[in-house]
Amino acid sequence: MKYIEFGIGNTWLIRTETELEDGTEYEEKGIVTPVKFRSLYFRIWIGKTVIILDLKQGLKICKKSRKTLKIIFGITSL
Repeated sequence: MKYIEFGIGNTWLIRTETELEDGTEYEEKGIVTPVKFRSLYFRIWIGKTVIILDLKQGLKICKKSRKTLKIIFGITSL
């Protein structure tokens, strides 16, 4: 699965995070092709609370162990 993200709070303004089948993940600067659209999402992370609005999965609110600030628009790709 690939997550192409645009916004503040990540290492780069535009990045692609690739999640491998074994659960490991890595990130790269920019957009890594090919992009096979799966869904769009908007994520706001304030402190330890993360609010995610995803077109396919709906609204999710979760807690994380670390504090940060992120405002991200993303594309989920296969």
